[in-house]
Amino acid sequence: MKYMLVAGEASGDLHASNVIESIKKLDQEAEFRFIGGDLMQKASRKTPDIHYDKLNVMGFSEVIRKLPALLTNLKAAKRILREYRPDVLILVDYPGFNLKLAEYAHKRGVRVDYFISPKVWAWKEWRVKGIKKYVDNLYSILPFEEQFYSRHGYSVKYVGNPSVQEIDYALSHLPPKKHFMERQGFADWEKPLIALLPGSRKGEIRNNLPIMIEAAKRYPEFQFAVAAAPAIPEKFYREVAQDPGLQVVFGATPTLLKYSQAALVTSGTATLETALIGTPQVVCYRANGVKLSYKIMEKLLKVKYVSLPNLIVNNSIVPELLVHNCTVEKVARELGPLLQHSPKREWQINGYRNMRRRLGNSVASDYVAELIVDSLRGRR
Repeated sequence: MKYMLVAGEASGDLHASNVIESIKKLDQEAEFRFIGGDLMQKASRKTPDIHYDKLNVMGFSEVIRKLPALLTNLKAAKRILREYRPDVLILVDYPGFNLKLAEYAHKRGVRVDYFISPKVWAWKEWRVKGIKKYVDNLYSILPFEEQFYSRHGYSVKYVGNPSVQEIDYALSHLPPKKHFMERQGFADWEKPLIALLPGSRKGEIRNNLPIMIEAAKRYPEFQFAVAAAPAIPEKFYREVAQDPGLQVVFGATPTLLKYSQAALVTSGTATLETALIGTPQVVCYRANGVKLSYKIMEKLLKVKYVSLPNLIVNNSIVPELLVHNCTVEKVARELGPLLQHSPKREWQINGYRNMRRRLGNSVASDYVAELIVDSLRGRR
């Protein structure tokens, strides 16, 4: 059977590549075309029709600046769909682009499956209408999304969360702590650690890293290190921190988190990964505009929490310090009890266990592939 997949960023490329590998196990004659990245290329042994680095834009100003290129790529994606005529179009996250392509595919009679729901439960709830109309099957990686969509009269399937298997794999391949610390250049491998995860975009890092560093410095008996994003050069972190000796760790975030007493984490998937590893955390998100940004965010957001651990258990298990509440004093105050045995630390650890139970142990990519391939065979 013929499969077309679309992923518009690095995380989507990873998840889509795993789906390709899983489909190949079930369908020996599978043919693929895709918009994505190097991992999908490796899995399918084919070159992407469009590489996701031509699609990956962040922020309103960048979208406006690259709008002509985005429209050109959308037009190209429609042409590929028309010519290739796949048995199924598999879309992975990236809603701004993918929902437009879903509409086009639906109108041309091509089945549309969506893996990793857009976060319409947080904002842009109006997108549910288009999803119901143009998406045949939606595969969710967050358990609470089933209930959310059911309230809109739409049935989705929770297939498990990819981070569960990814983190389990990483934890089973950890180097010894001393070896890790020496390899990363830590002067004192026995001094306890605080991990700083300031985000994956330069704007996030500029806003959050200085506050994280100053909060961590309030505890001089600890050392701290930054978990670097792959696409951000080391020089950028040092410039933002104004510290040429800043400890920056590349390509070993799970290891850094596992060997840290606690972490300061910018909201996102990293909060879930930190919880799965079991490291207590404070969620920090500083943005430009302070109180004005917070008021706008309050109006836009449809949920009580922004961090995934809290959303999954529907309870405040990790502190969230957002926008103008994200100050050095408040971050340091929340961090302190997590660096020692305390009721707050135990509350988080117990909350993490509850979160893990709710996520279950399904291998998301295998489950999605099984559902897609079996239903296509049934239709034939």
